[in-house]
Amino acid sequence: MKAKPVLKAAFFKALFLLIMILAASCRKSNSIENALKKNETFTKNEKEEVEAFFFIATANVGKTIISKSQIAQQKSSENSIVILGNKIEKHQTRLLQEVTELANKKLLIISEINATHRRDTYDLVTAKNSSDFNKVYLNAMKKCLEEQIDLLETVSKETNDKAILKLVLEYLPEQYDLLREVEQKIKERN
Repeated sequence: MKAKPVLKAAFFKALFLLIMILAASCRKSNSIENALKKNETFTKNEKEEVEAFFFIATANVGKTIISKSQIAQQKSSENSIVILGNKIEKHQTRLLQEVTELANKKLLIISEINATHRRDTYDLVTAKNSSDFNKVYLNAMKKCLEEQIDLLETVSKETNDKAILKLVLEYLPEQYDLLREVEQKIKERN
């Protein structure tokens, strides 16, 4: 009879020790999770998300503008549209290159063009005649440049990153100049 209480006591001690070990290990894993949550390097803040969205959206619009401008240089029979397309393409290529470099410094990779503008590109390629083509191209450029201007203005209000603000200060006036030039071409056609 004495063996049973000793056996029970040993069993309960082992069970109690096992529970204590498990509880301690759970507290340690929770403390690791809590440390990771508190550590700023593992959490995204709103500023980083705004900047990431800016880089991706600006690159996508820039790639769209470049592809449409290349099509305009090949398809347009109007010399002024070809010259404008070349000018816009060079400007957007520089902007895209700088945006990509800044994004890479922030460990953000920009890879593919967004499919939202593919319909515009299709309309551009399938335009029936030169006049329709020029109209579609100029309207698409106006829309894309306005979108890019909006992105630049928005990020300038949302961030205090000096490199991004420098980029905005450099390219925003040029974007407005290109937009005015496109709008002037639209007015001439009407």
